[in-house]
Amino acid sequence: MGEFELIRHYFMPLARSLGSHSVLVGPGDDCAIQRIPAGSDLVFSIDTLVEGVHFPLNYRPDYLGWRALAVAASDLAAMGADPACFTLALTLPEVDECWLRDFAFGLGKAAEAFGLVLAGGDTTRGPLALSLQVHGLVPQSTGIRRSGAGPGDLVVVSGTLGDAGAALEYLDVQNPSADQAFVLERYHHPEPKLKLGAALRNLATAAIDVSDGLLADLGHILEASSVGANIERSRLPVSPALNRLTGSAAGDFALHSGDDYELCLTIPEANWAIVPSSLKQQLTVIGVIESEQGLRLDGAAVVSESEAVGFDHFRRIS
Repeated sequence: MGEFELIRHYFMPLARSLGSHSVLVGPGDDCAIQRIPAGSDLVFSIDTLVEGVHFPLNYRPDYLGWRALAVAASDLAAMGADPACFTLALTLPEVDECWLRDFAFGLGKAAEAFGLVLAGGDTTRGPLALSLQVHGLVPQSTGIRRSGAGPGDLVVVSGTLGDAGAALEYLDVQNPSADQAFVLERYHHPEPKLKLGAALRNLATAAIDVSDGLLADLGHILEASSVGANIERSRLPVSPALNRLTGSAAGDFALHSGDDYELCLTIPEANWAIVPSSLKQQLTVIGVIESEQGLRLDGAAVVSESEAVGFDHFRRIS
């Protein structure tokens, strides 16, 4: 199967619903064309995933298809954007039609779930790697940035933290227990909080998705906003499964491990008071923004935000 036949067979079906989006021209032309509605801002982000770095060797292709798009779409959620479309650059060591079928299936299920359509892309030969660029839309000047946090704002997170990090211990388990299966599902099929992010874009002052670990990602907000924060360890939301699997270490997983793709937001108390109860049920207040810079855990300095423990591709590990 050649490159263009590959694209037509496996990826053109993912562009079928273009007519209901802002994409006027999708795969098959030299460029895609996206029309931005009046009064909207375009929000876009790109993520690259490399085999052996971002996902295990010989990872299930249907899992990879879902996970790759979820990772990229989570950035849209952090900005409060409504999803529109995505592009895919896929590097393959060889054409394996079974692999491609399963990858396209997982990617298509994720695209349908997240409300994204494929607008274009490219394929080439080389070590397995994927780059996905996602586009979303927000009403003008309403995109949630990292730089808006202010003293007194509540630090809030969605869902539970640490599950996906704990799952790394069980990736090769053949018959996982119920708790192991729960954390593995959090790793294999993360769900970007797109609806939640969009619902909070006029209430939150800053946001980021938790991809590299809570402390590291919150540190980016603190640095961009020139503020500090105090986090209460006892308030960290952890799942019963994580508690049973890791015991007293559950809090450490919640603080340091990534890949959950939950949201970390700052919300003024006045705005928190008017957050609908249906949204509050998805959120947990874990701390407060302070004027004194630095990151504190139960009042004690942890590390500077630039040194917060999290994943860094280029940090040397001794």
